[in-house]
Amino acid sequence: MKASEEEIRKITFEAIEVLGANASPEAVKEAVRKKLEVESGETFTAKPGDTTSGRVILTSFGLNKPGIVAGVTKALSENNCDIQDLSQKIMGDFFTMIMIVDISASQKELKEIQTEMAKIGEELKIKIYLQHEDVFRFMHRI
Repeated sequence: MKASEEEIRKITFEAIEVLGANASPEAVKEAVRKKLEVESGETFTAKPGDTTSGRVILTSFGLNKPGIVAGVTKALSENNCDIQDLSQKIMGDFFTMIMIVDISASQKELKEIQTEMAKIGEELKIKIYLQHEDVFRFMHRI
């Protein structure tokens, strides 16, 4: 069975919901792996480079206005997060930004940072999504 990205994404979100506060990147990856193994009858083993990182992918978009980058980067800085890469684009009235952010030095868990970034998004009237890099790696490996 070759799972589609949408199927893996659905399984990943289900695992996060079931694990709740225990939804560490390792626990989610393991839950998704087990579910895929049960459904496919195949065994998935770790490959070199599949190690868990402390990096997340931040995507944001909305109507453009001054202060968006400042608001997002200030919140990340206050959480001791390191921006490793950033791509920003203004398309007409719309603002888009994608970042790779290392959260391993933060005292907060991913879920807490996601909650804080959602609040910043509400204040700035934009959408901000934070997903662990390993979710993307796992989705594209299968």
